[in-house]
Amino acid sequence: MNGLYTVGLLMVSNIFMTFAWYGHIKLQQMKVITDATPLYIVILLSWLLALAEYTCQVPANRIGYTGNGGSFSLVELKVIQEVISLIVFMLFTVVFFNGESLHWNHLVAFACLVAAVFFAFLK
Repeated sequence: MNGLYTVGLLMVSNIFMTFAWYGHIKLQQMKVITDATPLYIVILLSWLLALAEYTCQVPANRIGYTGNGGSFSLVELKVIQEVISLIVFMLFTVVFFNGESLHWNHLVAFACLVAAVFFAFLK
């Protein structure tokens, strides 16, 4: 059960992370912020989102780590996090950035990462 809880927290964490890293670009496109908006304001807003990200990421790793009674090794946690990050990013890109599209090579790269998960969990 803590494995599902860990993955859920990692998903929420990555949603916040993606918005912290790329949300300001969408806000620029929507004219909510402009080129004249000072960079430090954009950074502070991103840090606020990153704080929310860390409130999910750190507990996910702590709960999920085998050394703390969890289900995953450190390598497994990292590989899971990276794949979730790419899934969230791909969805974010398709939903929020209509001009961006996914191509066959992006899907092949994603398949390679899924293969990485397989190999990371191979005993």
